[in-house]
Amino acid sequence: MSHAWRALRSRNFKLFFAGQSVSVVGSWMTRVATGWLVYRLTRSALLLGIVDFAGWIPAFALAPFAGVWVERLNRRTLLVWTQAAAAVQSLALAALTLAHVITIGEIIALSVLQGVINAFDLPGRQSFLVQMVDDRKDLGNAIAINSSMANGARLIGPAIAGLVIAAAGEGWCFLIDGVSYMAVIASLLLMRIRPVDIRRSATGMLEPMREGWNYVRTFRPIRSILLLFALLSLMGTPYSVLLPVFAGQVLHGGPSTLGWLTGASGIGAMASGLSLVLRKSVVGLTRMIQIAAVMLGGGLMLFGLSHTLWLSLVLMIFVGFGLMQVLSASNTVIQTLVPEDKRARVMSYYTMAFVGMAPFGSLLAGALAQRIGVSRTVMVTGAFCLAGSLWFALERPKVIAIMRPIYQEMGLLPVRDLV
Repeated sequence: MSHAWRALRSRNFKLFFAGQSVSVVGSWMTRVATGWLVYRLTRSALLLGIVDFAGWIPAFALAPFAGVWVERLNRRTLLVWTQAAAAVQSLALAALTLAHVITIGEIIALSVLQGVINAFDLPGRQSFLVQMVDDRKDLGNAIAINSSMANGARLIGPAIAGLVIAAAGEGWCFLIDGVSYMAVIASLLLMRIRPVDIRRSATGMLEPMREGWNYVRTFRPIRSILLLFALLSLMGTPYSVLLPVFAGQVLHGGPSTLGWLTGASGIGAMASGLSLVLRKSVVGLTRMIQIAAVMLGGGLMLFGLSHTLWLSLVLMIFVGFGLMQVLSASNTVIQTLVPEDKRARVMSYYTMAFVGMAPFGSLLAGALAQRIGVSRTVMVTGAFCLAGSLWFALERPKVIAIMRPIYQEMGLLPVRDLV
């Protein structure tokens, strides 16, 4: 079992893990509180989708540019600034909410600001992971541990948020989140990072962007995984935006019910992260991506049929496991395959596929829910996830054929083993 936490032997990653463990709890509190605040103010599934769209669409628009910029900047310095900006955003949200003057327009504007921050923070954070681990072979384990931490926070944060909202209101969740960013900023400042060559180019932005796009477009393993990931982000993630409506209208509950539903998906996601932590190798992850897509799609379709709290909670566990397994396994496979000189740019497309497609899904889900109801909407999105898993099953043998010699050269895969 000692291999399971081997990345924590790296001092820098241990610091990052500690700081993020505090900060991500606050981020999940804000996510739940924002959804409930919008629902309380408007009672509109469409506006829930619009707010989520506003929060993530900047990542879709700016990610390719951000990927080039990240390769030209000191990544630790970049992350300190993005975390500080995110803290200011959360504290502004807290001030307006606690003063009882916040409007839906202000929520949308602050969500857009957070989206701009995320466009630079996410590819910066993903590409910085390799600098935080002392041994490159521990990168996959670091990604898995990071996912487990995030999902532990996904379990704890919504539960705390439900209690805080019921007792004192949404504003206190935003305030706690704003303060929690100080932990990750402190961890970044305490790190001892080896100097690396920062990419300096006189070619401007377009040529590096074109080079990164051509690599993603022509290298089949990364292209196929990102296509499936983009579909699952488009159709599989919007269920979380509709959870306040499920809690209030389908299950006839309140903020505590929303906290339980989000927490249940967090349990599944945490179990997914732990299963990846226990893996000794990245070998076999493409098979897990395919299985997880089936779990996500099937879980969503059954969740749409449920009107009982305990059954909905059980199904949320499967949904959370499936979604996080796809997210983390895809991240690990891509980071294992991509060369260092293209890492930030490729991870910017990963950001586009994850947080870039999700807002379109949220907008689509919100509009569909207005017309056909939340239950049928979730069933439709689940069916698309199942269709994506079928496509990937047909694509996977071609992906394996390309990955096998790469893994053999890295010493990860003996002859005739599968990936």
